[in-house]
Amino acid sequence: MSDALNVVALLLVAACATAAVAQRDPARQALVLSVLGIFLAALFTVFQAPDVGLSQLAVGSALTPLLIMLSVRKVRRRGRTKEGAE
Repeated sequence: MSDALNVVALLLVAACATAAVAQRDPARQALVLSVLGIFLAALFTVFQAPDVGLSQLAVGSALTPLLIMLSVRKVRRRGRTKEGAE
């Protein structure tokens, strides 16, 4: 049972990481990266490292995508401001 759970968790992480790389829009990449963080947290929990899983849940699924989304928003806003000034 645990071997099957390990394989399923690894396949979910691999599929989600591939989806994150395949996205072209940075906002969508951030959302997929958030889902990847959740799957990685589950993977760490399956491999009996719940402390690492909790850290991954906080950083990988919340903070990193939030910072990426804020950066994308600022860059897009700055681009619109420069276009309007020309």
